[in-house]
Amino acid sequence: MENKIISNYLSIQDNLSPNIKIIAVSKTFELSKIKPLIDHGHDHFGENKLQEAQFKWSETIKINKSIKLHMIGKLQSNKAKKAVELFHYIHSLDNQKLSDALSKAEKEKNKKLNYFIQVNIGNEPQKSGISVNDLPSFFKYCTIENKLKVIGLMVLPPQDKKDNYFLKIQNLNNSLNLKELSMGMSSDYLDALNYGATYIRIGSSIFGSRS
Repeated sequence: MENKIISNYLSIQDNLSPNIKIIAVSKTFELSKIKPLIDHGHDHFGENKLQEAQFKWSETIKINKSIKLHMIGKLQSNKAKKAVELFHYIHSLDNQKLSDALSKAEKEKNKKLNYFIQVNIGNEPQKSGISVNDLPSFFKYCTIENKLKVIGLMVLPPQDKKDNYFLKIQNLNNSLNLKELSMGMSSDYLDALNYGATYIRIGSSIFGSRS
């Protein structure tokens, strides 16, 4: 099992240029399954639930300072303070209330995080994210009013015509002069890389299928 996780990871890494970051999506997997990857030297990990992340990572990140935790799931504004304590990156910044809460928590904790604004690129009602039309004003609000360090956009595109959506988000990212782009998962990361993805979120292709 241990070697399988490492070999999966290395085979993905072989496809990437050095500037691409793999976020190993460790949600639902126990720390014992993640540990081989930590021991191998990988340091970017993604979780989508605050409570699970606290339980799994609180002690580990005290011991291993190089680990960078990414919040990739929906974040409620009432959990902003705890999220700022634990995470280094948040990929799901998508409304003013959350932006305000994160800014306040940063000041209280004297800590700066890296943020991705989640964009609902396909206008899908079941998905979170700021609309494309609201993106320019929301970006200004986050960066100028709240002084948040927004480094890029994040997207979960619709399943059909993905290339169109990847191109659209790449253009939006460029229009805001953002350097990073959180896009692509196990099923589509190679396509996402063609459109400028710099952070890819890979779970099952590294750890295997979730039960």
